[in-house]
Amino acid sequence: MSQDTLTINSRRRSLLAGSAAVVLAGSAAAVAGTLASISTSGAAATTPIKGNRTMTQNTIVTKDGTEIFYKEWGTGQPIVFHHGWPLSGDDWDTQMMFFASKGYRVVAHDRRGHGRSSPSATGNDMDTYAADVAAVTEHLGLRNAIHVGHSTGGGEVIRYVARYGGGGRVAKAVTIGAIPPSLQKSATNPEGVPLEVINGIRAAVLANRAQFYRDLSTGSFYGFNRPGAKVSTAVSDNWFRQAMVGDIKAQYECITAFSETDFTADLKQITQPVLVMHGEDDQVAPLGSTSRLAVKLLKNATLKTYPGFPHGMATTHADVINEDILAFIKA
Repeated sequence: MSQDTLTINSRRRSLLAGSAAVVLAGSAAAVAGTLASISTSGAAATTPIKGNRTMTQNTIVTKDGTEIFYKEWGTGQPIVFHHGWPLSGDDWDTQMMFFASKGYRVVAHDRRGHGRSSPSATGNDMDTYAADVAAVTEHLGLRNAIHVGHSTGGGEVIRYVARYGGGGRVAKAVTIGAIPPSLQKSATNPEGVPLEVINGIRAAVLANRAQFYRDLSTGSFYGFNRPGAKVSTAVSDNWFRQAMVGDIKAQYECITAFSETDFTADLKQITQPVLVMHGEDDQVAPLGSTSRLAVKLLKNATLKTYPGFPHGMATTHADVINEDILAFIKA
């Protein structure tokens, strides 16, 4: 990897870190209490793991030279979080703080071309995404892990668990507003999202992704376009912050990955328990053409739906979602 690329990645991380500080500033008291409980469990930041790696060494380089950023802390059973498009691992901040305070080791990576990971001219497809996750989990030595994925990240979880989850690597999985078995309308998924809608997303990203991302984050993603919705500008700004740091080529090609990938075979192969969570007012990945079908293909799945909850319910209703995931893990 060239020095120029490393310099660019460093600047990208600095931008995200600075923005994150502003977002977190208003919650000092709550964060202090959570940090205290994490500290008492023995954070992994100063604990050598597998080759004297510490929390400050938070990237790996894949076989094709792509740099994948991850963050992780805590001890105990690992929980790996897979973010949605076009975001970063920061979308899981609330969950990571919550589960670390409950005694779990939490991990979140930035998908290639997203967040602090390096731009990726190739490999922006679900097979490579899953292979990247496998590289991260192998580097960290994760066993008996819980994998949690939202939206596109839910598809990434399903592909990863099906291909790499055996041999004691994965204990359970959770999908939230996820795209499997497939998102786009087809002969086998007549209720899916029409191709013209997907092409509209492509066109909007190419024409002015900043405007499209602003419109999505202030509208349907969190259900802020619904009458009487409790709108949070801070939540929308945080979504926009994450999205704009990503590489446009990788984000554009990810549209094909999340819309056209068929996870039917993956779903049929998985034997681990899977909690399938979905908001009944999801305007991005409609419940009827995704999770209601996915649960029928999984061997050991539980479908839990939430009346009125939007696509981004892990943020808007984090208190409910976190407790339900915790109960599933402990069961």
